[in-house]
Amino acid sequence: MKLAIGNDHSAVEMKKEIKKYLEDKGIEVIDVGTNSTESFNYPISGYKVGKMVANGEVDGGVLICGTGVGISLAANKVKGVRACVCSEPYSARMSKQHNNSNIIAFGARVIGVETAKMIVDEWLNAKYEGGRHQVRVDMLTEIEQTQGLKVVDEQGQ
Repeated sequence: MKLAIGNDHSAVEMKKEIKKYLEDKGIEVIDVGTNSTESFNYPISGYKVGKMVANGEVDGGVLICGTGVGISLAANKVKGVRACVCSEPYSARMSKQHNNSNIIAFGARVIGVETAKMIVDEWLNAKYEGGRHQVRVDMLTEIEQTQGLKVVDEQGQ
């Protein structure tokens, strides 16, 4: 398995710990984040990880900024990305099982390293369930590709 990891200046130390944690599990990690605590614009890392995931260069991504929100918003602007911010393990698992998330994000100013490791583990170990969830994932893709949603448009809303 190969993952991309990205971060901003607020998450340098957490990124280093999560990267090592993943590598210790035998996962190849491509680091596209910053290693400096000087101000760094999170959209750069979010975009880079998003592009790598969308292009199939990696199997998934991990993003970390102060809250996880900004960096995930940047990644979600890339077609094909489903980045989810999670602050606890249950949401991480469900994001994969129900939403087929391909990037997980969290905040270095919100959670601790041990919680981040649990989030990563739940996300990595979860499997997309498909089935009834595929209809919704397809709807997300439709919105992304057309900026519309047929089922809503047909109802005149």
